[in-house]
Amino acid sequence: MNLHQSKLYFDDIDRTLAHVVGSEKLWNKRILVTGATGTIGSFAADALIRLNLEHKANMTVLLAGRSTERLRGQFGNTDNVVFLPYDLNTPIVFDVAVDYVIHAAGNAYPAAFSCDPVGTIVGNVESTFRLLAYAKSHGCQKFLYVSSGEVYGQGNPTMESFDETYSGYVDILSPRSCYPLSKRMAENLCVSFWKQYGLESVVVRPCHTYGPCITAMDNRAHAQFFRNAIAGDNIVMKSAGMQMRSYNYVADCISGLLTVLVNGKAGEAYNIANPKSIMTIAELAGKIATAGHCKVVFEQPTVADVANQSPILRQVLGISKLEHLGWIPAFCADEGIRHTLDILKEGK
Repeated sequence: MNLHQSKLYFDDIDRTLAHVVGSEKLWNKRILVTGATGTIGSFAADALIRLNLEHKANMTVLLAGRSTERLRGQFGNTDNVVFLPYDLNTPIVFDVAVDYVIHAAGNAYPAAFSCDPVGTIVGNVESTFRLLAYAKSHGCQKFLYVSSGEVYGQGNPTMESFDETYSGYVDILSPRSCYPLSKRMAENLCVSFWKQYGLESVVVRPCHTYGPCITAMDNRAHAQFFRNAIAGDNIVMKSAGMQMRSYNYVADCISGLLTVLVNGKAGEAYNIANPKSIMTIAELAGKIATAGHCKVVFEQPTVADVANQSPILRQVLGISKLEHLGWIPAFCADEGIRHTLDILKEGK
């Protein structure tokens, strides 16, 4: 899949950049992105590369991932783009100065939480500690950690939305909690580095983010729905899908993320969501089926399917803090879904 073959993909990146508040603050900076082949990290990388090329911003974009060969194959050879070997489970092997760090690496799909909860915890916490220590010793101006809306756990389902001060219930003795609990710990590491060492750190908590950058390993419900639609198959539901969620097209996620990177207050967390894109999983499946000209069918879940299901009934994120930075989304749900399908088809 080569997304760079899609004109629509670059059109969406341009709309993303138009909605970043204060992007000029990134000019002449060295920006490190980990997880640069993931759903969020890869779109952030393409947006930064595009910003650099279109505005001659004299930025150096440092893209870190497990395979520099894969990074080069995905992003090509472009001036002022550097590929770095990075595995969140091992010590950092590169040694370059950085101005900004976007830490987007980590397991973010249910199969990993179920099959490798220990690896999920260690990967999230140790990688964040190593990168914070690296940023502290290499001149970093600001460190941004990509957390998750799952840190709110099983929140009060009667609440309209969760703001950044809310803390819902997370079952400490459930292995499935490896993800939200390790994300919480990593967030606290960030603010602790800010307090103890003066390293400016901010946290973003994206809601359920979809888009053309979905990875092959991603087995979240929406990723499976898009794959079904692209393949011309029916969308398979393995539950009633009544859980309510905030959803966000990845282009809006990245404009919000970059806005927080340059304008967010150190030691603070910011939700990233689209207030006009709140729906149940079943409603999302229906929208993808309509856009993809297929049907939604129901299938009895396996034991593994049940184990991968989230216990969270409602996860709707309030974004007043992000709005106060001047950010507004660019894409509605129907447009984001349609663009995801069209870009994936163009990139085949």
